[in-house]
Amino acid sequence: MKILIVEDEEELLNTLVASLAKEHFVIETASDFYSASEKIEIYSYDCILLDIMLPHGNGLQLLEQLKNTGKSGNIIIISAKDSLDDKLKGLELGADDYLTKPFHIAELNARVKAVLRRNKLDGKNTIETANILLDLQERTFAVNNENVPLNRKEFDILNYFLLNKNRLVTKNALAEHVWGDNIDQADNYDFIYYQIKNLRKKLQAANADIEIEAVYGIGYKLTDR
Repeated sequence: MKILIVEDEEELLNTLVASLAKEHFVIETASDFYSASEKIEIYSYDCILLDIMLPHGNGLQLLEQLKNTGKSGNIIIISAKDSLDDKLKGLELGADDYLTKPFHIAELNARVKAVLRRNKLDGKNTIETANILLDLQERTFAVNNENVPLNRKEFDILNYFLLNKNRLVTKNALAEHVWGDNIDQADNYDFIYYQIKNLRKKLQAANADIEIEAVYGIGYKLTDR
């Protein structure tokens, strides 16, 4: 899952990136209002950690932008401002949670996971469909209750497909979601093809009742087999 951290304090930003990366999230960052505004306008994220006080603007303005574009879900405000008005305004504009600095990193990690479970998985840590189960907490995948080993990217790709089951997923959207900012360094999407090729083989070998269909020239779609 992909997270955007909007924070201008470099030390805190680096700490958040390191901590959330250990939880296997794909992390993107923005350290001022303009770069954050550009990213939320172009890309979609599973969760956004948003500071209120930013260079060149205010985090509440970004919340309004997100609300106007229909992207106001899964937002946690992280701010040193502890006034009730800021909290109420943030929640009114669509924020899901509010954490006041300083905070324990473990608490933030727990809040992020809770927001994702609540809004994407109906409070669960697993995704179940047909004869498969994907455990997001343990990062395991099982078909007919038998474990099927996946590498990190295969797991992330399957997770993204399952969250978008029966929907067309473009190569560009998949690359941005699973690889984040690193996609800018790629010359083509061959690496996606090879990861999906291997994932398909594993699904087929395990007799999974789901399959990843190729939509020629556009992307892929995960459906029941």
